[in-house]
Amino acid sequence: MIFIHELGHFLVARAFGVGIETFSLGFGKPIYSVKRGGIDYRINWLPFGGYVRMHGENPDDPDQDLPDSFAAKKWWQRALIAFAGPFANLLLAFLLFCVSFLLPHKLEDQRPVIQTAFGKWETVFQPGDSLAMVNGKAIRGFSEALSELRNTGSNKITLYRNNAPIELDIAASDRDSLIMSLRPIAEPIIGELTPGYPAWSAGLRTGDRVLKVDTLAVSDWYLMREAIISKKGSVKLQIARGDSILERNIPLETNILDDGKTPMIGIMQYQPVQLSYRYPPSQALTNGFSTTVNMVAMNYYGLYRLFQNPQSLRSNIGGPVMIVSMSQSIGAKGIVALLLFFAGISIILMIMNLLPIPILDGGHIMFCLIEAVIGRPVPLKIREITQQIGFALLVMLMVFAFYTDIQKLLLRLISG
Repeated sequence: MIFIHELGHFLVARAFGVGIETFSLGFGKPIYSVKRGGIDYRINWLPFGGYVRMHGENPDDPDQDLPDSFAAKKWWQRALIAFAGPFANLLLAFLLFCVSFLLPHKLEDQRPVIQTAFGKWETVFQPGDSLAMVNGKAIRGFSEALSELRNTGSNKITLYRNNAPIELDIAASDRDSLIMSLRPIAEPIIGELTPGYPAWSAGLRTGDRVLKVDTLAVSDWYLMREAIISKKGSVKLQIARGDSILERNIPLETNILDDGKTPMIGIMQYQPVQLSYRYPPSQALTNGFSTTVNMVAMNYYGLYRLFQNPQSLRSNIGGPVMIVSMSQSIGAKGIVALLLFFAGISIILMIMNLLPIPILDGGHIMFCLIEAVIGRPVPLKIREITQQIGFALLVMLMVFAFYTDIQKLLLRLISG
């Protein structure tokens, strides 16, 4: 991802005739270096980031007036060179999403067995009804059944009740109402845990069955969830793990994506049905594009909510230690999960680099836009001071990320 980011800067700079001195992955002393075409290509010891050094890029560079100097280019060319790195990360994410949809896509689902139906559907469906076919297609999972419902014409549903088949004819106009009104059987068993969140830090594991929330015995996921989100501050869970009964006191975290209205501990329900899909190329491109757009929008909204609620920064920031930990657990799920994970990281790199902080690409773009407005470059002294402040902020953020990563890992080791 770092290579692609720096390659974006490199290619656009070359396209605008800017001389390149160094293309480096990492910082510090080089462990490998080769010079070709007047460019020093390096791989350095510290694998955190990279850089492309261009002629006339530094304010004190004596080559600033040369035709191939970065400083000699127009403001919009310099802005595009700075933007090219984050844009390359966006293209990489789109490509990774598309490739992931071309490969066999493993999905998890609940069994297509009804636990509850609401509203007018309460008289149509009964607890224990097993969905067998929707519009002629054999059904393996609950979400799969809902996805097969058409929004035009009518929908033919075959279900089994007490081992006897029942045929239903559902109008397309009732599709949305039906989707909102059915709940499948979902046991209070933990599936995925979000690394760094309270349940993960408390040592909960995939496969743990929640028996009680405080003093309330829970028999399904819905009752457990309602009991947790009704609490304030913290919650005590009694869980069954193998032959052991454990108790964990877990602090509740606010969900920044819903204005902090719903507390959370960072768990997802266990889904026993394993499905596999392979999308045709046209659908893979469509899914890749929509997923990229949705991920960018979700991350920008999350960043906006984070600025509104800075107290939640600690639980929503992850550094290199957490990324390595997450990539190991995700890698065990297969290549598709790993591609989706790295696509998400690539989008986060794009967004972070576009922040208007001096020393980042967004800071360079900001200075270029200010130059376009006032008609002259931002004074050198101001750029130097703001870049020093930006560098200090990044160092503090990195130290903070390392500290929270290690603290979360230690908490999980102690609690687990």
